[in-house]
Amino acid sequence: MPYEIVPAHLAVKAMQDNGYKNAAYAIAELMDNAIQAKAKNVQLLCLEDVEQLRERLRSRIKQVGVLDDGTGMEATTLREALQFGNGQYLDYNKHTGIGRFGMGLPASSISQAQRVEVWTWRDGHNSAIYSCLDVDDIRQSLYSEVPEPIKKPIPDVWLKCGNGFGPSGTLVVWSRLERCMWKTARTIIENSELLIGRIYRKFIEEGDVTIRLAAFDINNPTPPSIDKPALPNDPLYLIEKTSCPKPFNNKPMFEKWGDDRHFVVKHRGKDHAVILRFAMAKKEARESEDARTDTGHASYGKHADRNVGVSIVRANRELDLDANWAIKYDTRERWWGAELDFPPALDDLFGVTNNKQSAHNFSELAKIDVEDLLSKEKKTIHELVDEWSETDDPRGALLEIALAIQKNVRTMRSLIREQKRDSRKKKRHENTLVEETATQATEERKKAGHAGSSDKQEELPDDQRISALAKDLTEDGKAPEDAKLEAAKIIGRGLKYEIVEADLETPAFFSVKQVAGVLKVTLNTSHPLYDKLVETLEKDVSAVEAEDLRERLVNARDGLKLLLTAWARYEDEQPDGDRRYRVQEARTDWGRVARAFFKDLN
Repeated sequence: MPYEIVPAHLAVKAMQDNGYKNAAYAIAELMDNAIQAKAKNVQLLCLEDVEQLRERLRSRIKQVGVLDDGTGMEATTLREALQFGNGQYLDYNKHTGIGRFGMGLPASSISQAQRVEVWTWRDGHNSAIYSCLDVDDIRQSLYSEVPEPIKKPIPDVWLKCGNGFGPSGTLVVWSRLERCMWKTARTIIENSELLIGRIYRKFIEEGDVTIRLAAFDINNPTPPSIDKPALPNDPLYLIEKTSCPKPFNNKPMFEKWGDDRHFVVKHRGKDHAVILRFAMAKKEARESEDARTDTGHASYGKHADRNVGVSIVRANRELDLDANWAIKYDTRERWWGAELDFPPALDDLFGVTNNKQSAHNFSELAKIDVEDLLSKEKKTIHELVDEWSETDDPRGALLEIALAIQKNVRTMRSLIREQKRDSRKKKRHENTLVEETATQATEERKKAGHAGSSDKQEELPDDQRISALAKDLTEDGKAPEDAKLEAAKIIGRGLKYEIVEADLETPAFFSVKQVAGVLKVTLNTSHPLYDKLVETLEKDVSAVEAEDLRERLVNARDGLKLLLTAWARYEDEQPDGDRRYRVQEARTDWGRVARAFFKDLN
């Protein structure tokens, strides 16, 4: 008896548990093959039958077919396609399209079904040849090779269900769907629609392929019970006609944020282009006319909530929507989008899995705060890249891309938070109690002889001070007109302080800056203290109805801000030189310690 390295029956069991997240991802593998074979039309066809379950009749899925009008296969190619680990795109030099691993057809099929059958033709569907794999037969060692393809007619039921059979094409049919978690045609289509529309959104939008989703009664297949096209599902929401609900089904819900970032990644002696792009929700999507209404509860908000993360795209086909780059508990994460596009030649570097569901090397970088790492190790990004590359860590070549994602996402988060706060603070902002109180206290200190280095700038002409302060506020992301009005208000009222929020590239909880005689205190929205303390107080103040509790929250919020303005004045009064530098360093060091204390607090 031969001692096989991996006995066939054990290998098949392992292949069945090969990690496909669900049937939709397995179906996508079949669609990959179709698109790789230059198909223009791909159809997901679901056949179901009525079964007696307990005391009720229920529809149950019986077979799933994927039909395409691609180039079809010859007998040898068909046998190779049904082999595990074989295929036409295994050689590195052929890594140019969405196929590669030679695992897609058999592995995806047996992850859901006990039997997979394939008909393929190159001269009309009447010329179709046929082969199959049956898990039970393999386990019983009834055969050890892929069955020799034979000429076999396509069953009549599929001829009726298919919306046209081209001169060439392939039909893959799954049956005995014991491993499929979705038990009806409707649930398979509903759960596949969003994913398939997202994975192939670029192909669909560009008109390279149409994807039909249809369900039928196996005994009476016409007319179909479900028949619709898969619409693009764009996690960046920049495509005009998508599956997003009204009013954004025919217009983009997001707008592009900044220009595309282009990176050159060296791998195996060649340069490869990687493109990173971002988008952020339009103001009309994030804001409701009724301040009490959360747009996140709108149908389009719920749609966006299912598209949170960085979309990792390989050869125009999405591999994964990687949520590791998002703050999973924060509902505001749905209002930004990021897309990373790289070529198949970088599969090894990104760590693309054989089921094409993730890029695990790149995903691991989401767990590392690159900016914080650079700060702690006192290195530049290029020094860190060189250090990692010298240890043959494939992630080293991707560090700069990870840093760009983290920095840009933090900035978008800050702008989204700012807009949300602005909508809450429209009335509250008229009351500048904290800034007025701090200004009065500062005047008293001046009278007592405590001078600050910013005081001399108060002697500049008002128009010059307003211009300088407006320019600084614009750099923080405010619209130029709003920045000018706010600056004029601050200078006109003689305020010494301005408290703002921004995403700072520092471990400090807050920063202090002199601008035209004004001490600008910036709260760092990316610091854990902000979410756990400042944002909580801001949010609770507007929500609490009990007068006494609301008053206590207001006092706590304003008291915290007064403490920070007191520090700002303390720092301002330090003499130039080493002492001032040590005080500024102490602020940063304290923020770094506070970050460590607060980062794990739920």
